[in-house]
Amino acid sequence: MFNQKPRRVVFFGDSITEAGAKPGGYIVKINEELAKKGVSGQYELIGAGIGGNKVYDLYLRMDEDVLAKNPDIVVIWIGVNDVWHKQSYGTGTDADKFEKFYTAIIKKLQEKNIKIILCTPAVIGEKTDFSNQLDGDLNKYSQIIRNLAARNNCDLVDCRKIFLEYNLKNNPENKEFGILTADRVHLNEQGNQLVADKMLEVLVKEY
Repeated sequence: MFNQKPRRVVFFGDSITEAGAKPGGYIVKINEELAKKGVSGQYELIGAGIGGNKVYDLYLRMDEDVLAKNPDIVVIWIGVNDVWHKQSYGTGTDADKFEKFYTAIIKKLQEKNIKIILCTPAVIGEKTDFSNQLDGDLNKYSQIIRNLAARNNCDLVDCRKIFLEYNLKNNPENKEFGILTADRVHLNEQGNQLVADKMLEVLVKEY
């Protein structure tokens, strides 16, 4: 059924999401794909990404940056800094705290009857032989998010799985970056397109 009022979608995350709202970013690409399908008027896409954010940053700013916008759908893509910053800054987020904060975010959104799409963190390095230093932690935190999606009846865009499968097919030289990322973490054009395509599948299914 056609919904007269556009569905408001907030993309909630870190620098990957912040860049996603800029020209060439995955949020802009989703809008372009919706326009091609002739349904762009049925969605309003809002970026709410801030560089360096971890899960507790999202929790602390969700009232102002998400709930105040009265979204119908929230796409949460967080986790890379929770893992990465342990190595680079000695901070990061322990797995048990990560799960607690993430659960609190989900609960708060669901109390407002907001539909939630969870995304697993993609990569910190694109090598396909699991020699990227943080692969183990990324897999662990991705599994926490998969479990949260199943437990809370949320849709899932499994970026971790999607990126690993893509790299296995398209990274025969086992490069550290340059396939889907510009710098091991942040998306290049192909990465933005892949994420846009996968998120769009879930968004349109939700309509």
